[in-house]
Amino acid sequence: MKTRTIGQLTVSALGLGCMGMSEFYGEGNEQESIATIHEFLDAGGSLLDTADMYGPFTNEELVGRAIAGRREDVVLATKFGNERRADGSWVGINGRPEYVRSACDASLRRLGVDHIDLYYQHRVDKTVPIEDTVGAMAELVQAGKVRHLGLSEASADTIRRAHAVHPITALQTEYSLWEREPETKVFPVLAELGIGFVPYSPLGRGFLTGQIRSVDDFADDDFRKHSPRFQGGNFTRNLELVDRVKELADRKQCTPGQLALAWLLAQGEHIVPIPGTKKRERLRENLGAVDVELSQDELQLLDQLAPAGATAGDRYPNMSTIDT
Repeated sequence: MKTRTIGQLTVSALGLGCMGMSEFYGEGNEQESIATIHEFLDAGGSLLDTADMYGPFTNEELVGRAIAGRREDVVLATKFGNERRADGSWVGINGRPEYVRSACDASLRRLGVDHIDLYYQHRVDKTVPIEDTVGAMAELVQAGKVRHLGLSEASADTIRRAHAVHPITALQTEYSLWEREPETKVFPVLAELGIGFVPYSPLGRGFLTGQIRSVDDFADDDFRKHSPRFQGGNFTRNLELVDRVKELADRKQCTPGQLALAWLLAQGEHIVPIPGTKKRERLRENLGAVDVELSQDELQLLDQLAPAGATAGDRYPNMSTIDT
C-alpha cells in the first residue's frame, strides 16, 4: 500500500470507512466486518475511520475489538459532535468544551485505546465559537489523549479560525465524481494552510460502483431510501452519469468504483479517500484503485462526463446542519 501525508500525519493512500458495518447501510455482520478490517491492515492499510454516533456507539466498540493487539498498525480516526442517545435518537450538534472532553473519554473507553490519532469535530456547532471547541480539542492533545485534530464539513472561514487556535491536520467532507463542491469552497484554504483532505462517500454512497440500479436494491433500513439523490427523477438522471463513467471504466478494464477512486487520488497527494465497506470482496476491489493510472486526457474526459454540478438532488434531506 502506498502512503500519503496529511498535515503531519502519514497514512495509507486509501483509508477504510467503518460506519456501514454498524448502521445506515442495512444489516451488518460483525465477523465479516472484523475480517474486513484485518484484511485491510494485512494489505498495508492504516487509516480506520469511525465516529461515536455510528451505531450509536457500537461502531467504535467493533473497531476496538478488531484492532486489539494491532494498535501499532492503525492510524485511528474518530469523531464527536453529532450527539445521540443510546436508543439512536438525536440530541443535536454539540461543540461545547465540556462535551468535547467527555466525548473523547467515552470514545477512548469504547475503542480500548489510550489515544486517538485523528480526532474530528463531526459537525460544526453554530452556537459555540469554533475557537472554544478547538481550544478544548487542543487540551486533549496536550493531555496525550489525541495526536492530531480534524474538522468535518467545515467552511473555509471556520477552518481558518480553527487552524489559528491549533493546527488542523485534516478536513473530512463528502467529495467524489458526483459531489465536487469542495473544489471551489475549501480546496484553496486547505492548500494555503497545508491541511490534508479526507473525502468521505468517495463512491457516491455506492452509486458510483454501478451496482445500484433501483431503490429496491436497498434494505428497508438503508438511509439512502430517503436521500434526495436516490429518489424519482434524480435517481434516473444520476444513473445516466454513472453509466457514462462505466463506459470509460470498461475501456480501462477496471471497475467503475476503482475508476472513481483513482480519479480522487489523482486530484492531489494530500487527498486520502475513505471508501466504506463491510465485505472483504468489496475491500479488495477498492484497494485495486491504487494501481489504476489515469492520463491527463482521461482526467479531462472524466471532468466532461461528470462535471461539477451534474448530480441531481441535494446530498441530505436537510442541509441546514452543514457549515457553509
